[in-house]
Amino acid sequence: MSLTAEDLAIIALSLRVAACATLASLIVALPVAWLLARGRFWGRTLLNAAVHLPLVLPPVVTGYLLLVVFGRRGVVGGWLDDTLGLVLAFRWTGAALAAALMGFPLVVRAIRLGIEQVDTRLEDTAATLGASPLRVWLTVTVPLAMPAIVAGAILGFAKALGEFGATITFVSSIPGETQTLALAIYGATQTPGAEARVLRLLLFSVAVSFAALLASEALVRRSRGGAR
Repeated sequence: MSLTAEDLAIIALSLRVAACATLASLIVALPVAWLLARGRFWGRTLLNAAVHLPLVLPPVVTGYLLLVVFGRRGVVGGWLDDTLGLVLAFRWTGAALAAALMGFPLVVRAIRLGIEQVDTRLEDTAATLGASPLRVWLTVTVPLAMPAIVAGAILGFAKALGEFGATITFVSSIPGETQTLALAIYGATQTPGAEARVLRLLLFSVAVSFAALLASEALVRRSRGGAR
């Protein structure tokens, strides 16, 4: 049961969206995870709740909020369109944004657990030797938490690859532009006689997700063992 050229195009688009979403999540997730793991400040509980909000909100609600904020008439989306000529709604870049937002809590949680496993005495020792907070973070905290960071990235990638609700609400399912793997599977289930295509895409999706979960679990265990 080989994949067709159309299937490969959908997979390629999905991989591009998932990769961009993962990178965007990591950039924000690293400092946020550090704040939640090490910070002691007013509003920490509120920040933690905000980070995990996409997990409990219906994905359609998240997608609608993205459309309101980042649509061409939205506050941010309108500015991006007028200033930079960047349109997110109904574009593959919008699919990446939706996937990044939905996977963000998983990435933050994995990285936070990794940072919490890092012995603070090592960070304190580096600081007493004259290292700045930024240097301590880059040369001590991040390297020791790297397995958890990679695990978070893998989880975020897998989540982005399977994202559906927020994506279809924000960018619809446009073949060749926003129709990712999950959207293509859903569309095929609504098409009579497309059972073979559903099976092909489904098997690929399950295989990638299962491999990602196994890799993430192995890295988290390694992180816990190496931080002791």
